[in-house]
Amino acid sequence: MTASFTAAFLGCAVGLGAGFYLANGPSVYLTKDNDPRSRYADIPTTLRVASEIERRLGFPDAVSYNKDLLEQYGHSDLSTSNSPGRAAAVVYPRFTDDVVVIAKACHASRVPMIPYGAGSSVEGNFSQPHGGIILDMSRMDAIVATHADDLDVVVQPGVNWVELNTHLAPSGLFAPLDPSPTATIGGMVSTNCSGTNAFRYGTMKDWVLNLTVVLADGTVLKTRRRPRKTSAGYNLTSVFVGAEGTLGIITEVTLKLAPVPEATSVAAVPFTTIHAAASAASALIRSGIPLAALELMDDAQMALLNRYGSPAVRSRLWAESPTLFLRFAGTTPGILVDSARTKETLRPFVAPDITMHFAATKAEEHDIWAARKEALFTMVSTRPAGTEIWSTDVAVPISRLTEIIEVSKEECSGLGIWASVIGHVGDGNFHVAMLYDPRSEAQRRGVERCVKRMMARALEMEGTVSGEHGVGIGKIGALEEEVGGEAVGLMRRLKGVVDERWVMNPGKVVEWRGERAQVGVEGYPGMIRRLMG
Repeated sequence: MTASFTAAFLGCAVGLGAGFYLANGPSVYLTKDNDPRSRYADIPTTLRVASEIERRLGFPDAVSYNKDLLEQYGHSDLSTSNSPGRAAAVVYPRFTDDVVVIAKACHASRVPMIPYGAGSSVEGNFSQPHGGIILDMSRMDAIVATHADDLDVVVQPGVNWVELNTHLAPSGLFAPLDPSPTATIGGMVSTNCSGTNAFRYGTMKDWVLNLTVVLADGTVLKTRRRPRKTSAGYNLTSVFVGAEGTLGIITEVTLKLAPVPEATSVAAVPFTTIHAAASAASALIRSGIPLAALELMDDAQMALLNRYGSPAVRSRLWAESPTLFLRFAGTTPGILVDSARTKETLRPFVAPDITMHFAATKAEEHDIWAARKEALFTMVSTRPAGTEIWSTDVAVPISRLTEIIEVSKEECSGLGIWASVIGHVGDGNFHVAMLYDPRSEAQRRGVERCVKRMMARALEMEGTVSGEHGVGIGKIGALEEEVGGEAVGLMRRLKGVVDERWVMNPGKVVEWRGERAQVGVEGYPGMIRRLMG
């Protein structure tokens, strides 16, 4: 075991000393003066701290040192934003007090702490560029209290949102966020996730009432109480939502709930071009029809479903053309009216020989929507051996949506690789996914440039480089391009106040000042000016 850790450490040290590539971001070269190895605990110290934590927690299987498990936690097949570093141990807290023990021990010895939820994030949010100890929150999976009359629920961060909604079903309430089915509440809060229901219900920040958080030194704080509104002091809840564990470890969440709609239905409408599909989406948004979700899948996605979708999805032959997926929610009479209005709104954009598929039964509703929900995992599970997926997202004002989708689709399709556009177009958010061979320098550079141009274009349109996946390591260089040096400087100062040793998920969102090393010509500063001409 010691030999394997030594080998892992040496491999990481060589990678860091020579300079490591932050996947979607700039190439950053660490010099002797800002080498993080001089700030953080080395491997022997980290292992000593992990052993001390194991002794203090005192319950079986509290800590794991398994190298295969560490590799699993250190790499994601859903993402290109992976770092070469690996943690030295995984700790499994069960309660807030356990996290306090972990934080105090790590803080005292400068051991990085990396919270881990379901591992489904795509921007390297849980990578370990500086080693450290992973806090797997999966055993903190208790539904602490349900207040049905108040429409809220208190949960630990390891609760899966699908299981939570199953638990809440008898009450007629649900948590309306709808990301990956594997996602857990803690990760959803940490990245301010959204998903397919964001068009109607907003993002995670709109549903968090308060948080219990353990700071780097073991201090425990509760950000607010349970009322729906308050004007008492700074909004500390919002400080931690979307912070990706860089400011503290979330150990309890109070969520607002919504009534389950009386009825739902879905539709799938194909179009001849991506321009027509995006234009139709914009028209639907402006129509005021109260859709619950408005999603786009392009021709590449639809062809993939025909070949590799689940049996229920492949039970119908999908038109291999850009397709909008729509969800309706409300009363049965209301859905009938909304469906009729939707057909009239879409008719000018749909070719005469194309059929709009509106679900007639619950089984058909399930099968149609399953096609949309299977997209990412179908891409990952069927990609050719040796290839990697580069998946990322941006969001723009609605008026620029058609333009950026059309141009991005054209650019990624011209790379000579499998590429696709998919997204939550109802709120101006879309994703590009590309499968490339990392051994091909031409493919890697082509994909990287395409992603950077997409982000630059989004910023030029007054949009954002990250609609719902956070910053992680993948977009850390683009954050300053988006919000400006003053805003990033304030974020850095805030980080330094609550985490003076920079041990909370380091290397994500904002960098330690010493890590702002030489940025290569393909880095982010001046990205818009350089890439957009």
